[in-house]
Amino acid sequence: MNPGMSLISNGLTLAVYAVGAGLILAATGSAKLSLFSDMIVFSSYAMQVIMAFLMLSIIFVIIPRVSVSIARLNEVLDITPSITYSNAPVSNDTKKGSIEFQNVSFKFNGAEDNSIQNINFTSKPGSTTSIVGSTGSGKSTVLNLMTRRFDATKGKILIDGVDIREYPEDQLNDKFGYIPQKAVLFSGTIRSNLDFGTSTNKTGSISDNDLRSALSVAQATDFTQNLDDPVAQNGDNFSGGQKQRLAIARAIARKPEILIFDDSFSALDYENDAKLRKALSKKTPTTTKIIVAQRISTILSADQIIVLNEGKVVGMGTHQELLNSNKTYQEIAYSQLSKKELTNNETK
Repeated sequence: MNPGMSLISNGLTLAVYAVGAGLILAATGSAKLSLFSDMIVFSSYAMQVIMAFLMLSIIFVIIPRVSVSIARLNEVLDITPSITYSNAPVSNDTKKGSIEFQNVSFKFNGAEDNSIQNINFTSKPGSTTSIVGSTGSGKSTVLNLMTRRFDATKGKILIDGVDIREYPEDQLNDKFGYIPQKAVLFSGTIRSNLDFGTSTNKTGSISDNDLRSALSVAQATDFTQNLDDPVAQNGDNFSGGQKQRLAIARAIARKPEILIFDDSFSALDYENDAKLRKALSKKTPTTTKIIVAQRISTILSADQIIVLNEGKVVGMGTHQELLNSNKTYQEIAYSQLSKKELTNNETK
């Protein structure tokens, strides 16, 4: 259509000039100037008409794209969420921070096999539970089920002794402090980034004392002397380890019952990793900690280590128990540290 419209517009312009030139040559005196001005005006009007038709042709090209886009948007907007939450608040003053998986299995829609199968474990309030396994073993799926990003296909998950499906959304979310593997920071200040962790059932902001305490636990005081220091978009003015420590501080500052570390120590050096875990144990003794980690050194002191393989629990116990009896855990441990290093770390 574009070549056709160009041919018409240029042909029309040429025709106007040709007819105008003939009239001007045939005219005499001052009439020539009047005819020339009329020819220019007529040519401009003709081009405006042609451009209007050209814009109309473009609209006909855009309309099919718009209709397809609208259909796709409506498909998303019309989806009924698969997860529905209760509106009745849960009242439970006991078992703060306890987690229990009862024969939990999960399968994604359209998948042939379960991603995880028959998961059973209990984390007591204030304890540290670590989850290890190879890539694709189901570690992240366990965390997603725990925070109810998905609902279990089979079995039940209890938080503080109550099925997570009975919790309102805000009340369930307030129980968790989640630190992802890739830290997410926003443009603003250190204070505004940490204050994103404010629980939904609290009013106002987190106090400066609580923010500084969280930064101390996260080993972030060496580069955060001023809470009003700027943070660039995505935290580009901080290193990977610094961003990770700020993300950990944000979760700690909201004082949740359960802290979830989704391989959050991977960006930290070994010294800060050890200091942070020691501070967590000391400063948050009543907070339940769930740690997914690739480093064996990160989980040595955990109260309970769960070993996953192909979506199934193939081992559960302390570091020393698993090192003595579990083949899968031995393969993971000895691929990172020598027997001497493992023994020394366990002693420490």
